[in-house]
Amino acid sequence: MAYSISFSHRADRQLRSLRAYHRGTLLHRNTRMLAHQPQVATRNRKPLRPNDVAPWELRVGHLRIFYMVDENTRQVWILAIGVKDRARVWMEGQEARLEG
Repeated sequence: MAYSISFSHRADRQLRSLRAYHRGTLLHRNTRMLAHQPQVATRNRKPLRPNDVAPWELRVGHLRIFYMVDENTRQVWILAIGVKDRARVWMEGQEARLEG
């Protein structure tokens, strides 16, 4: 059974700030990659060290989707969306801190 995918208010706001092309790519990829086995590490999906953003990251080009999984309700919560620029991730114009 597939997981349902929901966006936090923060992630929804960040999604709307992206260009239409990136929004479409991100929505298409995220449903495909997160609807089934969202807690299985792959080349583009990995668990993160403890941090203030989210326990999992999905890479979609230069975009990063940060999410958590609720196994009880079989729901994936997209908590934040960032843009990767070299070694930094930017969210809403500010550098994101991904260490605890």
